[in-house]
Amino acid sequence: MQHRYIVMAAALFSLAAGPATAASFLVHIHTGPDNPTEAALGFLVAMTAQKDGNTVTMFLAGDGASLITDAALSSVVGKGTGKLRDSFDALSKGGARIYISGNSAKTRNITDADLVGKPAEFATPDKLVELAAAADVVLSY
Repeated sequence: MQHRYIVMAAALFSLAAGPATAASFLVHIHTGPDNPTEAALGFLVAMTAQKDGNTVTMFLAGDGASLITDAALSSVVGKGTGKLRDSFDALSKGGARIYISGNSAKTRNITDADLVGKPAEFATPDKLVELAAAADVVLSY
């Protein structure tokens, strides 16, 4: 019994004394361009997590799938959450991977042409579940 307390104390000490370890973040965005502040906020938070050394994956679904289009990237600006394009570019440069709901994209006329040159691909709900189960932190906007 005492051994268990020593091991727990050592683990806590190591967590408190050592540098923070990087976490994996999944940011699920289902808010679209009609709510630019919340949509841009999801990207801003993802960018902030990445800047802090965390691994970031994003999943855009519902109206959020539209955020991958060039039209949205160039026009969405949130109040206090910045330009969507700035956060997207930083995430891209930092190696973030972006998944787009295939069904959401199809109903919004988003095609392969919208993904050209972007770290993005279409995915199914199965992929969202897989990513959520593997992530340390899941955020939804």
